[in-house]
Parts: sequence; structure tokens; C-alpha cells
Amino acid sequence: MKIKQILASAFVLTAAVTLFAGCGNSSSDASGNEDKVTVWAWDEAFNIKAVNEAKEFYENEDVDVEVVTMSQDDIVQKLNTALASGNTDGLPNVVLIEDYRIQGYLTSYPDAFADLTDIVDENNFAAYKFAVNKVDDKIYGVPFDSGVTANFYRTDILEEAGYSEEDMKNLTWDDYLQVARDVKEKTGKKISEVNPSDLGRVRMIMQQAGEWYTSEDGETVTIENNESLKYGLELFATLLKEDLVEQTSDWNAGVTAVQSGAVASTPTGAWYSSTIQGAEDQSGKWKIAPIPALPANMQKAQASNLGGAGWYVIKGVVGEENAKDFLEKTFATNEELMGKLAEEIGLVSTMLSANDQEAYQQPSEFYSNQKVFDDFSKWTAEIPEVNYGHETYAIESVVAESLSRIINGESAEKVLADTQKQVEAQLAN
Repeated sequence: MKIKQILASAFVLTAAVTLFAGCGNSSSDASGNEDKVTVWAWDEAFNIKAVNEAKEFYENEDVDVEVVTMSQDDIVQKLNTALASGNTDGLPNVVLIEDYRIQGYLTSYPDAFADLTDIVDENNFAAYKFAVNKVDDKIYGVPFDSGVTANFYRTDILEEAGYSEEDMKNLTWDDYLQVARDVKEKTGKKISEVNPSDLGRVRMIMQQAGEWYTSEDGETVTIENNESLKYGLELFATLLKEDLVEQTSDWNAGVTAVQSGAVASTPTGAWYSSTIQGAEDQSGKWKIAPIPALPANMQKAQASNLGGAGWYVIKGVVGEENAKDFLEKTFATNEELMGKLAEEIGLVSTMLSANDQEAYQQPSEFYSNQKVFDDFSKWTAEIPEVNYGHETYAIESVVAESLSRIINGESAEKVLADTQKQVEAQLAN
């Protein structure tokens, strides 16, 4: 199903009266006041706190910046309905949008978002973000957090299994399988937690190879002959078949597996660091290493991304120029703000010069005195640029079935050929 059809369906299913019920109050209404900038985001402890900190750095007393908290699902629903109807009443000036979703909006609704090329210097941010927030030569988003990946690991468990810090820095994914077998045999623990219905780590491997479910145009499906997708699915099928990972069914189960000490590592995005640190009794027992390497003929970089988002300005909402001014003086340029956010919420910024801030050079007691922000920042600069396309999640809902078929013994080549046809048929409807 095409993006516009998806969004139009959402509009039919959700009446505008229902959607914007309650949006007339001061907590969620873009009131039409030129001196007011309204920002929508999710996650009180991270994104919302980031905007509130940014307000403290914004030296314009004539502009009132109002921050509205809602779930990401609610933001997506409201944007879908409003943009499909062409009615921006009730929308904010600034909205946080996940990187995996934004290309669908930008290509389907090119007139809905303000051009921010004049406030964002492409040279100041990690290059991979501009495969996400640009259309042609125009920049529409201010890059925010990095989903740079790392292999978080328990030094005590890995040492018991016979692996040193140096070993962990130089793993391939094939090595990782052997480490998993050794950890299980020598410690009785699992190498990591895995939710079989979540392909986030397969996405991570694809970006490491500079590939995605679609080609560079964001539309042409590239599943059948996608070597990194095949490699990632086969890797996790092996981990699951050999019972080398702790199978989980949801976020909370994954957190429990990590914080309880049931697993020896978790290769994931830097944003997961605060969750790992929730197990305060494990301070000094963790370190981070680069994610394992792909085979040399496949790998574009030993770095990848998982998640992340950017700030976008809705075009035509009253207060648009002040919204751009707010972003320009905070998230687009303010290095000091990036340092403060590293301290306050554990933000790994995609602003390259954030690495010069003192917070990035501080050793972490929890991570065995490693300068983790410095490492995160260096790896962020190496992430391959990938166009996430228009319909990542729609495609992934079909691809997710592939893993169980491979686990059950079907050849990956046949499974991916079938999946290619299924996805193409779905997107054609």
C-alpha cells in the first residue's frame, strides 16, 4: 500500500472531530500566536527533557516555546490524518519525527514541511542523517540523536568465557557466533536477548553494509538479492536455533534479561545505555566495543545506526519563522547544549563538534572508566548513509515472517525471493 493510501485510510478511519478533540486547549493547540512556538515530541525523560533544556539556551524572551508530550503513535496518527486531509489546523510548529518514517512524509507531502537548508550546515553533522532528512538538495530536518550502535558487553562474563577486551574490539559476526557458543558452554548464560519479531538488529547489519529493504531511490524493493539481509537473517536464525540467545517477547522482557545478568552482551543503539545502567549493581562490569564486522566483501563500515530522529517545522503554521529561529539557535548550532544533553539525558548528538565538549571526554565509572561518549561520537561519524525509503515498517511487517521460515529450515534464497514478491504485491495495492 502506498504511503498516501495508508495516510488517506487513516483519515477515513479517524474522523477529524475525534482526532482533534481536546486540541483546543493550551496544552496541544498551535494557537495562532506569532510569538508562540509549539513543539510535539514523545518520551518525557529524553526528547521532552531535551526541548526543555533547549529553551534555557534560547535567548529570545519574546517567544514562548511550549512543549507538548504525546506518544509517538499519537503523533504519527495526528500527522497522518492532518496531512492526508491537507488541513494543518491544530498541528504544532515543530515536531519530532523518527528517521525511519520521515522520507515517507517528505516525498508524499513535499509542501507540508519548511525548508531548513538555511539553518542547517550539512558539514556540521554526521553524513548519514542527510540520506534521511533531504529531498534533492533541500534539507528539511535538524538532525537530533544518533542511534549509533555498539556492542555493550559484560567484562566478567566474557572473561569467564575466555575473551579479553582486545578480543571484543576485533570480532566479526561469525566470531560472535563462536563467542555465543563459548559463553553458553562455559558460563551457562546466553550471549544476548533477542525478540524474534523485532528485526532491529537485522536492520543494523544492513546499514553496516550500506543497504536497505529498498534501493537508493527509496522505492525499488531490493529483498531477493540483498546479501546483508540474507546474512543477518541467517545469523539470527542460527543464534535462535542453537539456543544461544534469551528469547524475549517485548521490551520489558529484554530489559529484564539484560539487567538480571542473564546475558553477556547486547549489540544495540547508544540510547539503550541508560537502560543498562539501570542495573546499578553492575557498575564497573560493562564496556562497549564496536559492533562485530561483516565479511570484508559486504561491509561498508564497522559502524551502524538503530533509531534516531530529527526536528521538523510544519509549513504554514503561524509562528513558522520563530520556530526556525528556535531550532537554529539550539539543536542546529549550539554545542554547549549538546554537552549539557549528554550529561542530563545521555544524548549522543549527531553534531560532530559535540565531541569537543567536556562531557564527551569524561570516563564513565559504570563502563569501567571507558570514555563511551567519545567512542559513540567517533562511530557516529562512520555510519554509512542509507535512504530508509518510504515504507520501512510496512515492508518489515512482511519480512519478519522470513526469519521463522529460515529457522524452520527453508533456504534463505527461496524465502527472500518469495518475500520480494509479497512486498511488491502489497505496495502495489
